[in-house]
Amino acid sequence: MGGNPTVVFVQPRQVEIQDRDIPIPAAGQLLIRTRRTLISTGTELTILSGEFPADSAWARYGKFPFVPGYDNIGDVVDVGPETDASWIGKRVGTYGAHAAYVTAPAASARLVHRDISDDSAVFFTLAEIVMNGVRRGRVQWGEAVVVYGAGLLGQLTARFCRLAGARPVVVVDVADARLQRLPRNVALLAVNPKTHNAVDVVREATRGRMADVVFEVTGNPEVIPNEFAVLHKMGRLVVLSSPRGKTSFDFHDLCNSPSYTIIGAHNSSHPPVATFDNPWTNQRDAEFFFDLVADGEVGLSPLISHRQRYSEAARLYDMLVQDRAPAMGVILEW
Repeated sequence: MGGNPTVVFVQPRQVEIQDRDIPIPAAGQLLIRTRRTLISTGTELTILSGEFPADSAWARYGKFPFVPGYDNIGDVVDVGPETDASWIGKRVGTYGAHAAYVTAPAASARLVHRDISDDSAVFFTLAEIVMNGVRRGRVQWGEAVVVYGAGLLGQLTARFCRLAGARPVVVVDVADARLQRLPRNVALLAVNPKTHNAVDVVREATRGRMADVVFEVTGNPEVIPNEFAVLHKMGRLVVLSSPRGKTSFDFHDLCNSPSYTIIGAHNSSHPPVATFDNPWTNQRDAEFFFDLVADGEVGLSPLISHRQRYSEAARLYDMLVQDRAPAMGVILEW
C-alpha cells in the first residue's frame, strides 16, 4: 500500500526514507498527518552513531532498523474505535516519529490550543524536559544558575530559569556560535571557557556567593566533575542531559563533604497524573509552553538553524553526524 514516507536508521550512520503503510489507529488512538518534526541532535545522533556501551541504557534504543523521532506536530485526520471524534481536525503534539502519518494515544496528545507557528510548537517535547528540570532543580527567584551546554536544552534552560526569576544565569559553552543565540539580557551571561574562566565569572557575577544551581546539559561525562567548581556548599546540580558514558566521580569531594544535592531530571519523572500538590504533567507543561510562546515570552526563531523538506533527511543526518556544532533546531517539513 505505502503512502507513508518514514525516516529509518537502517544501521549505524545509514539513514533512509522508506515508503511504509499508513498506520490504522487502534482503540483510543489518533491518526495524525504530520506538519513538522524536530530532529533531536542529542538522543537521535547518539543512537545513529551506534557509539554507546552494549550494556548501557542506550542499547535498549539502539536496535536497528530504528525509527527515530519524538517531536511531532500534525493534524488529526482520523480516530480509532471508541475514540472521541471531536479530535478530528485539531492540531496536536505527540511523540510521533519522523513520518508523514503517525498514530498516538488520544490520552497523551498535546492540544495546540493557541495560534502559534508549527515551527515553534514542535519544540514542545524539549520544553517539557526543561520545565521539569527547572522544577526538579527548585530554581527560585533571585538564585544564581549556571548552565553548562548551550545546545537546544541549554538554550531553553537559560530562558526558563530567567522566567522563573533566576539572576544571574551564566551559560557556558565552547562554541561562540551557540552562545550568540542566547537572548540579549543584562542578567544572562555567556562564557566560553576557552577564553574566560567560568569560576571567576560566576564568582564576580554572584559577588563571591557562587551558584545555587548548576544544570548539566552537555551530555559529556568527562566534563561533569568540573561543573561542581562553580557551586557553593549545599548547592544543587541537575543532570538534564543524558550523558553518553560513565563519569569518574569522587563522592567525598563532589557530594558528601560539600553536601551537594545531585538531581536527575529525565522527562519520565513528570507525574503520571495531575494532583493539587503536583499538577505539572507533560500535557500541562506543553500547555504552559504554548501559552508562553503565544504571549511572546519565549522566542524560538533564533534557535532554528535548519528547515528542510523531509526528503532531505538523510543528507541532514549525515551533516549532523559529521559535525553538529553549527546546528541548533533542525526541522523537517512534511
